[in-house]
Amino acid sequence: MMMEIRSRFKTYQVDFVDSLQSIQQLAAQKETYFVVDRIIYDLYRDVLSILPEQRLFLLEALEEYKTIDTALLICEQLTAMPSKRNTHLVSIGGGIVQDVTGFVATSIYRGIPWTFYPTTLLAACDSCIGGKSSLNYKKFKNLLGTFYPPDVINIYFPFFKTLSNRDYASGLGEVVKFNVIAGQNRFNAIEKDIDLVLAHDYAVLNKYVETSLYFKKTFIEEDEFDQGIRVLLNFAHTFGHAYEVSSHYAIPHGLAVAMGMITANNISVQRGFLTADYAERIERVCNKLLQFIDMDDKWFALDVILNAIHKDKKQIGNSITAVLIKREQTLEVFHNIQETEVELAIKHLLEKRV
Repeated sequence: MMMEIRSRFKTYQVDFVDSLQSIQQLAAQKETYFVVDRIIYDLYRDVLSILPEQRLFLLEALEEYKTIDTALLICEQLTAMPSKRNTHLVSIGGGIVQDVTGFVATSIYRGIPWTFYPTTLLAACDSCIGGKSSLNYKKFKNLLGTFYPPDVINIYFPFFKTLSNRDYASGLGEVVKFNVIAGQNRFNAIEKDIDLVLAHDYAVLNKYVETSLYFKKTFIEEDEFDQGIRVLLNFAHTFGHAYEVSSHYAIPHGLAVAMGMITANNISVQRGFLTADYAERIERVCNKLLQFIDMDDKWFALDVILNAIHKDKKQIGNSITAVLIKREQTLEVFHNIQETEVELAIKHLLEKRV
């Protein structure tokens, strides 16, 4: 399957590939430079050992390295190559590798060609398209960033077989989110299929990766730079990002989003926007994902969560901004979320968790 996405920068494509032969072809081209998740390099050394050492950067894919310092290290090595604006950056890894290399690709020489191989389900079903790259700065998550999509995204499903249950479930957090905000029919489908997907039924998973990308494509082609409708895709992220920060990233992004959905939906129930029954159904699906992490109550101290929310770049003032599901499954941005509502929602999350 091949999907084309229109960007103001270029039209780029997503390919679902059956092999990694293209990596060998890229390695033979002297203008290519590779940034690879160190764990992926070790797991796939039989394929990736052909990458030339002088054109290879092995990245420790941890939040503490998703910084401008890492990006500058890569830039320094790129400037040593004979090629300049025709340098081709190839990145192989998950969202952290994507963020760092996307920032590099848009910055050096005012933009160079870039190919991305997502190795996590989270990157493949969501972040690989849309062009966002974000770096952490000091205590601020994703404060520095750009918009610049890859030229080509190659999705290779066997990568997902080496994911831990925790990271696999994290990818499904965004899949569930897309199906929740797409409306009741789509949620009914993922509710029915979630056990199959969790059991690694790759035929079913393939369907959900494709539909998630197609769903996101409609938003990013209309609003590439996050000035309008695309902001609705931030549903659950106000609270999800706060849980990531408060746990010092022990809660991975997709599972934090699942927790963010439970939190946001509880506020919708408090406001009479959403029935408790429907919110409970969504919560049951989310809790199937959350079974793969252990949670520490100290991560959910109200003052810690509120402090993380107020530091989030999406906040526009002293009030709390979040996307909520409103009546008839529509989504709306609210700028008047109250701290008392957040407190009740966190209590609900902790009481109901698996």
